[in-house]
Amino acid sequence: MSATPRRTAAFLEEMGIGPLWTLRECAGDEAAPESAPEAAAVPAPAEAAPAPMLPPPPIYQAGHEPRAPMSHPQPAGSAWADPAVPAAATDEEIAGMDWAQLRAAIASCTRCGLCADGRKAVYGNGALQAEWMVAAGATTQADEKEGQPIAGEAGKLLVNMLAAVGLSRESNAYVTNLVKCRPSTASGGDRAPTVDEARACRPFLEREAALTGARLVLTMGQIAANGLLGKPLAEPLAGSRGQVHEINGLPLVATLHPGELLRRGGDKAMAWADLCLAKAHDERAG
Repeated sequence: MSATPRRTAAFLEEMGIGPLWTLRECAGDEAAPESAPEAAAVPAPAEAAPAPMLPPPPIYQAGHEPRAPMSHPQPAGSAWADPAVPAAATDEEIAGMDWAQLRAAIASCTRCGLCADGRKAVYGNGALQAEWMVAAGATTQADEKEGQPIAGEAGKLLVNMLAAVGLSRESNAYVTNLVKCRPSTASGGDRAPTVDEARACRPFLEREAALTGARLVLTMGQIAANGLLGKPLAEPLAGSRGQVHEINGLPLVATLHPGELLRRGGDKAMAWADLCLAKAHDERAG
């Protein structure tokens, strides 16, 4: 076997590919290094065929010592992983974030498949130091358009509902969605989130609650209530209404989403009862 050409070896070295080594040459090629002792040649008997020559073990040249194999990123899905894309934040990392870090983590999130659709997350808004945190289920098309949770006509009704119990987004209530990116159908319409989508976003909402210092969580709609209480997302809201639950040490009261109340005006009395329950509990606890 002939030695690796010096020019090729130099290219491979520049590319970081190794290990490289040079074999001692067979008889007739370049002389072995001076450090290798010469062996006395013993002629074979005339009647015997010469024994086959085996290459000696490799000796390493200076600067070409063996190196650990290069590590290569493994494929992610059907495409090679992009080193420029940050890894998704873990639950533990999210639990220690401040507001700026949390917003950045939501913006670059890859914790579920909704991120792959190129959806822009809708951040929570309102008072960053709040008495109540209001949590809806999934981001809607109206939320995407306005860039805030519970938007459009539902948002206008929410303003009135909060005012009825002495709250507002501007002063003492923080409003957010459990699922930050909008789940959509093949035709582009809104759809309910999956269990995995809700589970992936839940740590963000829990951190929002901690950062606001809210005394109470008011959920709106069955997705938010069931997602936070660990129930099947499709379970009817009736099983969660009318009582005070607890999540991470905070009282939680479930009520209907303002969008539902716009479609079923007769249910506004039930929503008012839920608001009164939440207000009474908050006042007793305070």
